[in-house]
This record gives sequence, C-alpha cells and structure tokens, in this order.
Amino acid sequence: MTSLDALKSDLLSLVSGASDLPALEEARVAALGKKGRITGLMGDMRALSPEERKERGQQLNALKDEVAAAIEARRGVLAKEALARRLEAERVDVTLPARPEAQGRIHPITQTIDEIVAIFAAMGFTVAEGPEIEGEFNNFTALNMPANHPARQMHDTFYLPAAPDGTDRVLRTHTSPVQIRTMLAEKPPIRIIAPGRTYRSDYDQTHTPMFHQVEALVIGEDIHMGHLKGTLLEFARAFFGIDDLPVRFRPSFFPFTEPSAEIDIGCSRKGGELKLGNFGDWLEIGGSGMVHPKVLENCGLDPSRWQGFAFGMGIERMAMLKYGIPDLRTFFEADLRWLKHYGFVPLDMPNLAQGLGR
Repeated sequence: MTSLDALKSDLLSLVSGASDLPALEEARVAALGKKGRITGLMGDMRALSPEERKERGQQLNALKDEVAAAIEARRGVLAKEALARRLEAERVDVTLPARPEAQGRIHPITQTIDEIVAIFAAMGFTVAEGPEIEGEFNNFTALNMPANHPARQMHDTFYLPAAPDGTDRVLRTHTSPVQIRTMLAEKPPIRIIAPGRTYRSDYDQTHTPMFHQVEALVIGEDIHMGHLKGTLLEFARAFFGIDDLPVRFRPSFFPFTEPSAEIDIGCSRKGGELKLGNFGDWLEIGGSGMVHPKVLENCGLDPSRWQGFAFGMGIERMAMLKYGIPDLRTFFEADLRWLKHYGFVPLDMPNLAQGLGR
C-alpha cells in the first residue's frame, strides 16, 4: 500500500502540473496507456495467488479510477483556459466600421426602387413580379393594343424566337404584363406595384435599350379617378420631399386606360437649372388612367362590377430628377467614380420614418 500511495501522489502531481492539453495527454499515457505505470502493475498480478490478485486488483482499479477522474477534471480546466486565450487572441473590435460600408455603394436605381416600395407599402400596396421574356398576349393584346399598333413594330420591340408552341415572344416593353398576370391569377380587390427591368430599341441621353419602370394597379368595386389622383399626389410629395409640390393631370391617350392622363409636377427651368416646386412650370413624370374595360374583359373581370386605375413611370427618370443626374446612360456605364458620387451607403435603408434619401 505504501508503494501505491507514493504512485498515486506521483501521478496526481503529474496531472495537476500539466500546463496544457498536450501535456495532460502525456500524463494520461504515462499512467493509463498500454505501457503506463498502472497498466504495468496490473500485468504483474499474474504472478500473485488468487487471494492476493483479488485484493491487488481492487486497489489498482481504485487508483485507476481516481487518476482518470483527476485527468478529466484537469482537462475541463485546461479547455476553459485554452478557450479564454483563443477568445482574447481573436477578439474583434466591434466599434470598427464594417468594410462594405466604407467601400461599396448602393446604386441609385436600387435606392430609388426601395424608396418607391417604402412609400407604396405604407399605402397598402404589395410588390408583384413577372418574367422579362413575355408573350405578345400579356405584353400587347391583353392591354388592348391591336396588331397594327406602333409599339408592336420591330423598331420599338426586341422580338425573340418563338416559343415551342409557336407563341411569339418579346423582351417586355413595360411592366404592364405583370398587371395582366396578376388579374388573371388573383381575384379583386387588387393593389400592387410592379417595378422591374424593361426593354425598348432606343439609345440617347434620355433613353437606353434597357431601363426600369414601376407600374401600379388598383382594382375594386368603387375605384374612381379621385383615388388615382390622391394616390399620385401623396406619392409625388413623399418621394421628392416637397409638401406642397403641385401635381397636374393632363388629358392623354393610352390604349389600356380610359380616361388617360399624363402626370406632371411643378418645376422651374429659369437660368437653365431645373428646380422642383410651385414655380408655375410643369414637367412630365409618367402616365396614368382608369383601366380600360377591354383590359378587364381580357383578364376575365366584369367591367360592370370592377373598376380600377393604373399608372407607370420610369425609375431612372425619377432618380435623375431627385438626385440631379444629367445623363441616363451613366446609370449603366459601371464607372466606380460615378457610383461613389451618386451611390448610397449599404446600411442607409430608406423608410418613411427616417427619410427616403438625400
């Protein structure tokens, strides 16, 4: 027993003195491994008598259990110390600015779409989406555009090879097909906006082959022109941040609305500088009107029961007016200097409470 007490003291001292997990593993192997000191003593019991072997086995098993428990306890202490050292070495200064915030910018088009969505979301509109490759029915026919309508001609529209079923396909020229898809798939009442990319064969200072539009559709049993005018008045004033911004509705013609109206906002062009506000001049920002009964019929809705309004505007044009961007083509030139000047920091998300933008 005296020799076992000395062995226990020696092994426990070795365990408690281990300074890290590798040193503790060496202590475990020295005590309990295949060639460990306790393992060696158990092998020596073969030379003992049965009575001595029984007594010796009990003593060695007790010693083995005590050393194993000490090893596990020391392992837990060393693991916590190792974790603490690692956390200290890998500590991150959370007060430093995030790298994307200092480097990247939100594109003005993305920012403008977010601003528009925030305003209409507060009015109860939802966002609807659709494919950019459309059939002629959704893009033209359902919108009351006859086969000889100028917008359907090759010089305005990008036509694609026909679908396997023979249907003509185009790159959508507006987001109005999203309105058609919504009316075909959902039952009124409907209140949606449809922002997205559109395509037309134009390229100059105010036109590009690919551009962005946002259109809106409201369908209900008692919708009238007053709802259209009130919605656009509130939107224009909220988007441009001018509480008394005048909004004018000028009679026009669109095949998919009746009556139809252009949307104008007040401005000044004195000295060659455009300034928005109540200055006596006007600037067009989009088109609008009450949904044509033929469009409702084409979507399976009874025009004697359901009425609605729709409007649309170019997102680039809205961004140019609000943020003073002179040339539409610069939106798509991938100039990092331009983006750094006109872009927005990533975490500056637009909302009605904190403001929509600069």
